[in-house]
Amino acid sequence: DTSNDNNESASRKTDENGELTNNNNNNNNKPKQSFPRINDLLAQHAQHQQQQLLKHRLPTSTTADIPPALKQKYIAIDCEMVGVGPTAAKSALARASAVDYDGNILLDTFVRVPERVTDFRTSVSGVRPRDISVKNAKAMDPEEVRERMGKLLLGKILVGHALKNDLDALLITHPRGDMRDTARYKPFMRATGRSGGKLRPRKLRDLVWEELGKRIQVEGESHSSVDDARASMELFRCVRERWEKELDGKEGGGKRRKRSKKNEGIKNDV
Repeated sequence: DTSNDNNESASRKTDENGELTNNNNNNNNKPKQSFPRINDLLAQHAQHQQQQLLKHRLPTSTTADIPPALKQKYIAIDCEMVGVGPTAAKSALARASAVDYDGNILLDTFVRVPERVTDFRTSVSGVRPRDISVKNAKAMDPEEVRERMGKLLLGKILVGHALKNDLDALLITHPRGDMRDTARYKPFMRATGRSGGKLRPRKLRDLVWEELGKRIQVEGESHSSVDDARASMELFRCVRERWEKELDGKEGGGKRRKRSKKNEGIKNDV
């Protein structure tokens, strides 16, 4: 039959070696085009982000990078608070911690709360009712904690993250020039706004992960004021030299400007 012969000839062709091949079979044997799976794409994106983080992380700082006498100048603190008042919106000191430049604990104590606690915030603070109970002999009264912390910080450079919250909870003050707040250090802050002109503080947890590659305040786990104080100090150690030089430059410039104004005044008087 002519039509059958035409169909057979159409489905066959001669390859380079003179052998007959079947076009229909060739079409069926073509490999299917593959597309990446969404999970693979997400994994690649996460890996890329991780590589970018590693490029920008701070150089590791050892605790032996400065003389012991200089180390003694620095102390880091952190506090945990519980909620008091009808709506638990007001915070009261429940734990206070202080560490030295090397991360050694100088003070770590639970604090008895004189008011009725309406929210222990245990999931975040790690504070349980028995920790601050009057029956807990190891807990301190607020006045004792305030006195001990005040003595520790006397003449020291204070390191921490969002230090205003901790100082307010302790009901103490500290000279502004002797504070190194990692929440307010510009290189650690995030630029926001349309033009990127506004700087906002970052969370300590995010800073520690992105700058040091360490995890603290893991979701589902309560915070530790000792861990947070150590993390703040470690962040500070990595930028200490640059930070102190920046402050020295500002102070030097301010003194020079004051002297210049004073001299100008003398000349005008003459």
